[in-house]
Amino acid sequence: MSLRHSVRRPGTLKPEALTDRCSVTLPNNAGNFQEGYHEPALNIGCTAIALDTMGSSESKPISAHVWKASAPNSLSQDLVDSLQSSNETDASRTKIYELQIQARVAEELKKLQQQEAEALKIAHDKLNSVEFKEDGSLSQHTVNKEIEAMRKRLEERKQVRPLPEAVEGARNEVIRCLREHDRRPLDCWKEVENFKAEVKKLEKSWVEKVVS
Repeated sequence: MSLRHSVRRPGTLKPEALTDRCSVTLPNNAGNFQEGYHEPALNIGCTAIALDTMGSSESKPISAHVWKASAPNSLSQDLVDSLQSSNETDASRTKIYELQIQARVAEELKKLQQQEAEALKIAHDKLNSVEFKEDGSLSQHTVNKEIEAMRKRLEERKQVRPLPEAVEGARNEVIRCLREHDRRPLDCWKEVENFKAEVKKLEKSWVEKVVS
């Protein structure tokens, strides 16, 4: 900041007129004051402080303007609006969970049917590889009869039937837990693991029935 001061006589500019926060650099010829002489600009290092031309008072420091954010930096306003305008309800979340469980059960049943088909194919191949004896101890008619019986059992298992009580109970426990902890579904991990174990038991029993 620079200040021009018109000097009429020596000693007009008093040192006490400056504050402690200002530093003044005078020119080399500052001591040679003459009438009508205009002193060169003084170099005053100061923080927003100005002196009047008579050196009698100083103006107040200019306060700095601080810009404040309208919202916290850690959370976007768009995200807040999105959360507040969400139409998802507890009922819709529960419905989604139920659909996911049904899809999981359907997937497990599909795997079971594939395993049964593979077991039937293996049994059929084994029967075809047997060398029939001439005495009729194992005839073609007997083999075909066994294959037909196995095919009927597979057809019956393809039909939709109610789940066993243990599997149905485990499934209901998962649904109940998800409804109670709709905002914390991970709390239902025990119920989910129990349901998976019951499904594996069911798969194993079906495969054993087909192969036996």
